[in-house]
Amino acid sequence: MSADSPVLSASAHQLSAPSLTSVTFEYVDAPPSLLDDSLRHRSLVWTRNGHGLVGFGTAARLHTHGEERFARARAWFAQVIENAAITDPLNRPGTGLVSFGSFAFSFTSVFESRMIIPQLVIGRDEHTAWITLTGTAEELEGATYEQALARANAAMDDAAIAESDAGSIKLTSGQLTAGSYVQAVHKALGHFEERGISKLVLARDVLAHSSTPIDLSKVVHALTERYGNCWTYSVDGLVGATPEMLVRVTDGLAEARVLAGTLDRAAAGADEPDFAQHHLFEDPKQRNEHQLAIDSLTDSLNPISHGMSAPEEPFILQLPNVWHLASDVRAQLRADASGALPSALDVAEIFHPTAAVCGTPTKKAGVLLRELEGMDRGPYAGPVGWVDSRGDGEFGIALRGGILEDEKLMRLYAGCGIVPGSVPEDELAESWAKMRPMRQALGAE
Repeated sequence: MSADSPVLSASAHQLSAPSLTSVTFEYVDAPPSLLDDSLRHRSLVWTRNGHGLVGFGTAARLHTHGEERFARARAWFAQVIENAAITDPLNRPGTGLVSFGSFAFSFTSVFESRMIIPQLVIGRDEHTAWITLTGTAEELEGATYEQALARANAAMDDAAIAESDAGSIKLTSGQLTAGSYVQAVHKALGHFEERGISKLVLARDVLAHSSTPIDLSKVVHALTERYGNCWTYSVDGLVGATPEMLVRVTDGLAEARVLAGTLDRAAAGADEPDFAQHHLFEDPKQRNEHQLAIDSLTDSLNPISHGMSAPEEPFILQLPNVWHLASDVRAQLRADASGALPSALDVAEIFHPTAAVCGTPTKKAGVLLRELEGMDRGPYAGPVGWVDSRGDGEFGIALRGGILEDEKLMRLYAGCGIVPGSVPEDELAESWAKMRPMRQALGAE
């Protein structure tokens, strides 16, 4: 499994799944900092509080787009699993054959959604650590733990880039200027009644120009250090630290964290006792926005689950940049007629887009936001995460992030939930607060 191994790929129009071999080894005496130590510029990353996955290289890849992007991804990955020879003595979520995924928010996007099966994965959970090698049968014949460890070290060496001084960052308007965003919020408020919409999530983008090449490993390190309680992701240049879990599936149990309702921790008076309680938890506008997001998710979950557990009231999630109203929802998934349980990728498709990133009702809101935003969101607010051959996996919503468009340019995104009573200038300020994690990570505070 050398660095120049051929890449097996499939286009959106030709779903040719490769025959892969995957072998997992327990990582003996792994240090607590294993995942942080493994981060590199172009590594694939999904991590939270020191647990998760870091991938290197490409054993197989799918690019697809349009309305069928999820269906093609599911069909392709199912073929990969059917063709694969998997040796996995650990049999834990994230061991064995794993694919990272990133999907466009909209079926109209020119961004190509993708599934990437790494050649090598370093993983860790609360109990153990592992290395998984994936490639052709010839490449992995007789593979040993010592060889896996050597290949992991070689992969990290190959993925490293030369150390350089941090460059200066200049921020400029993206597809939607600040003034245009304020106007879009005004227009949205005027359309709610006639369109039958109760909430609309409007996003904007900002360009971060660096005087030197941007090292994604440094960006990811900065995010994990400051936002360790979020899910930090990096997939093909899409990087961020999302506080919102779209779905986690573990042995048929689905869990989601819903966020809606935001308060900037840099707001005037934020250091006062019970500030978040008074201005977030007890604010009717914020509570209404949050309830719309909860209703949207539970409506999607009901047909495929039973035994749902959803809290009567949200809790206040404190992040370094903002407070959110948050609710954790869980349910046991229902098997289909063949006895198969939905996978993490199946549920991600069913849930997307949620009211938290689109609006209520979602179909009507999606039409209006395309009219008012005037930009292609690409993978922003789309599902990002991983799924394994058992169907276990985790997909977050690609928030608090950006995408590397060339070595010195990153596009940052943020969106805000607009409901009756929203103040356009306040929503603009909130969008800046939501970009703060990436601005900090880039050194563009």
